[in-house]
Amino acid sequence: MSIPQMTRALMLEHQVQSPDGAGGFVSDWQPMGMIWAAIRPGTGRAADNLSRMTYRITLRAAPYGAPSRPVPGQRFRQGAQIYRIDAVADADPKGLYLTCTATAQVAT
Repeated sequence: MSIPQMTRALMLEHQVQSPDGAGGFVSDWQPMGMIWAAIRPGTGRAADNLSRMTYRITLRAAPYGAPSRPVPGQRFRQGAQIYRIDAVADADPKGLYLTCTATAQVAT
């Protein structure tokens, strides 16, 4: 594996829930830190007037359980662009890099 060119600054975010005062919860996204990454487009699909685009996001590895190690369900944000993390795997045999499979979303 060649060294990835990590030129994109992404904010890693996780979802938090807080009480809404009426017995329910309100979801919000909390920043966890800036991560430099390389982003490559994956496959795209279209069905029922909806389109989905996947991306492969490569970043430096972090130990299991570390707050800087992404997990599925979190997301990366770059401005208005959001990448929902679907899967995380080691990108190389030495464990120097991680590859996240992510789906692009529109910020609301």
